[in-house]
Amino acid sequence: MEFKLASEYTPKGDQAQAIDKLVKSLEAGNRHQTLLGVTGSGKTFSMANIIERVQKPTLIMSHNKTLAAQLYSEFKNFFPDNAVEYFVSYFDYYQPEAYIPRSDTYIEKDSSVNEEIERLRLSTMGSLITRNDVIVVASVSCIYGLGDPEEYKDMMFGVRQGQEISRDEFLEALVNLLFERNDIAFQRGHFRVRGDVVEVRPAYLEETAIRIEFFGDEIDRITSIDTINGRVIDDVTHYVFYPAKQFVSSREKLQGAIRSIRQELDDRISWFEKENKLIEAQRLRMRTEYDLEMIEEMGFCQGIENYSRHITGRKKGERPYTLLDFFPEDYLLFADESHVTLPQVRGMYEGDRSRKSVLVEHGFRLPSAMDNRPLRFDEYMRMTNQRVYVSATPATFEIVNSRADNQTFIPIKSRSEADFDPTFAKRIKVSASPSSESLEDFDVSRTGHQLVVEQIIRPTGLLDPILTLKPLKAQIDETIELCQQRVEKGERVLITTLTKKTAEDLTEYLQGVDLKVRYIHADVDAIERVEILRALRAAEFDILVGINLLREGLDLPEVSLVCILDADKEGFLRNETSLIQTAGRAARHVNGECVLFCDTVTDSIQCLLDVTEYRRGVQSAYNEKHGITPQSVKRAVQQSLHDREEGEQEGRRINQAMVAEDDEMVYGAFEVISELENEMHAASSQLERVQGFIDRVPSHAKVEVGGNRLSGKGYFLEPTVLSGFKQDDEHIQNEIFGPVLTVQKFKDDEQALTWANDVKYGLASSVWTTNHTRAMRFAKHLDFGAVWINCHIPLAAEMPHGGFKHSGYGKDLSAYGFEDYTRIKHVMHYIGD
Repeated sequence: MEFKLASEYTPKGDQAQAIDKLVKSLEAGNRHQTLLGVTGSGKTFSMANIIERVQKPTLIMSHNKTLAAQLYSEFKNFFPDNAVEYFVSYFDYYQPEAYIPRSDTYIEKDSSVNEEIERLRLSTMGSLITRNDVIVVASVSCIYGLGDPEEYKDMMFGVRQGQEISRDEFLEALVNLLFERNDIAFQRGHFRVRGDVVEVRPAYLEETAIRIEFFGDEIDRITSIDTINGRVIDDVTHYVFYPAKQFVSSREKLQGAIRSIRQELDDRISWFEKENKLIEAQRLRMRTEYDLEMIEEMGFCQGIENYSRHITGRKKGERPYTLLDFFPEDYLLFADESHVTLPQVRGMYEGDRSRKSVLVEHGFRLPSAMDNRPLRFDEYMRMTNQRVYVSATPATFEIVNSRADNQTFIPIKSRSEADFDPTFAKRIKVSASPSSESLEDFDVSRTGHQLVVEQIIRPTGLLDPILTLKPLKAQIDETIELCQQRVEKGERVLITTLTKKTAEDLTEYLQGVDLKVRYIHADVDAIERVEILRALRAAEFDILVGINLLREGLDLPEVSLVCILDADKEGFLRNETSLIQTAGRAARHVNGECVLFCDTVTDSIQCLLDVTEYRRGVQSAYNEKHGITPQSVKRAVQQSLHDREEGEQEGRRINQAMVAEDDEMVYGAFEVISELENEMHAASSQLERVQGFIDRVPSHAKVEVGGNRLSGKGYFLEPTVLSGFKQDDEHIQNEIFGPVLTVQKFKDDEQALTWANDVKYGLASSVWTTNHTRAMRFAKHLDFGAVWINCHIPLAAEMPHGGFKHSGYGKDLSAYGFEDYTRIKHVMHYIGD
């Protein structure tokens, strides 16, 4: 399928000339070209048009997850009929394995995997293998090790209607793809079996599962089903299952890897013993033998990626397989905000190597662990063919390399190298092709000609923001006054500080003067950053305080003011590039202004003043020539990475009302909402089990489903057999829920508690009473399962927390429910009133 851009807009301003010139350069076979586009000039839209014109699979690299999520959302809208994928690090939290010899401190690897991002990564790998019309928005994680794409492709398992295969053979194939069987919790990467029906939930699908129905040793029917309610979505004639994990290997290769690891272990222990490093030898033997035992028995171990060289059969020192290997040979690379992205790629290898070399030296890892690494920069450049660098402030590397005769790449010396020339970057001049240069005059073949295309005129006619310099004295008070003025107009404000602590303290201080403000920095979870930016645009708060995350690429049209505190503190956060990028955050609003608090005009500030003056002059002349009146950018708030339903939005509003506030502390609504939404998804996953039970109850039995909606958290439902349930049907209910005892009636509380204490298994209890004291006494004595208190008086404030649930106010429910079907049975209790 071809790439087809879906947009109601056409290129405006100087977008058309930039698109034409870059396409001309790409079609001429040039390896390096740069799009110098100011903030708000529509660089993303230009990139989309280039993709449609060039028709190549495309990798768009970004330097952080927040910007990558924004680009992913935009390209999903631009190319709804093509495969647009999102590939970033799936760790919400990651503490790498490390050793500090000076203090003899070993730090074990610790991580928290985001399942939603893992699903998107698996979807990316599947799309690249099966189709050509793929756009992948990725962070620098795409240069880290993955499995062999050829083996991943060989491991794929296809089934079709009418195929002769036994159920057991099919289950064995799923296990080889690293799917896990779980008949209770039907999660991604799991399958469950009910007689001749097997339901598989691929790890790369969101709320869809595949149901395979067997008739003897033949596949009778294949359907896609909704994982929540079990309803059939569509009938399919065939389906291909991809591996459930990113690292997969056949059993034969795994056995060969085990032999290879043992050989390396013996050689390394011999070396340690020869060097009289007996502690290191013993440490390495114990750790590696344990890992090998886990691999032999379970097929994996903690830190299995450290043995990836053996598992994939690579040679010593050979580069690892990465996402780039999943692309075809000829694909297009966009390095978005290249002045940040490329240095990030360049620094990954050395940082990883310095940490692992200490582990290897002290016997925590085999030397082969060094080959589980990110790509070196030269390897990265060899694995990419045609590149377009996109930035408002291209660095020296992009300027030097974007030339017609450059078919490899010209390395730029780093500050750590002895012959580094600190004046080199200052002497490099950008000779960009302005919008006034015609396409015919833009030479893409002349040796030495710079292939840098300028795009500084915004389609909206907006000029670069006005720059205002103010003294450092009383900068906080001045900032508060400026914020109040913008808030009164319904506009948003960004404030940049120098440290995380300052950002947090300033946020708390501004909250104390009745301003709605939040902060954002590197310690904030990746998905939450996206939600914070969406909330700013949606006017849930007015002011966002940050450090360095308020720069490249953030699309915030509602922001009209940027305040840069301590602007004259020359350094990474206040250099030329940082100031230009930060000031550009106000360039999407007609009242855009950047206030710099400083006592001296540094070289970086002066450069910002000069660049802004030049650009405003070009932009003003263009507007005057074409009769354009500047207008603020208007764009709908982007959808979250998670698909939200309308009912969930109502739940969000209800949950907002649950957030407590007092004079001493304001509790974050976002944390409460996130926790409740997670509970909602967990509860909704049980609905399919309810439907499955109802489907299997005999037709002569009457079934009713009851439940109670709990403050937007979703439904806890349970089927109740009311009548017509025969004794010989009992196995059905026992299989689903375990033995169901009849309603117990007791003459007094003591008899009820005595009976409860004698029960030897967990219970899901339903206590019906109108007596507050009696209900609380009974609940506190139960030390098992989950409890539902159906009481006519409010108990929420006094219910114990240890595993207990309350069902709400003023409702005597006939239904009852619980969450963990593997531990608790099903019983009703009745305490007479």
